[in-house]
Amino acid sequence: MEQSIDIMYDETEMAPARFIGFVGEHGRFDLAIITTNNFFGKKIVHCLQTGRSAILNAEEAEQADYIQTTFQVSEEEASELSLFLSANL
Repeated sequence: MEQSIDIMYDETEMAPARFIGFVGEHGRFDLAIITTNNFFGKKIVHCLQTGRSAILNAEEAEQADYIQTTFQVSEEEASELSLFLSANL
């Protein structure tokens, strides 16, 4: 059985990556924040501990409930992560 694949985009770029680890009162986070020309100015945030990722801007990072769901963390951890990301994206 033959499958058809439609490639939507295929780009290569040298993208700056910031690797940062921090400890809050409720959790530890090891992140990679990747700045790219794609995604309309948003950054790729990748949790190195869990492998979960999101494409975010600072305004979206302020939504602790979205951060909690996306990164599968507790409410307290989401609040800390949201605070950090909103100040660093």
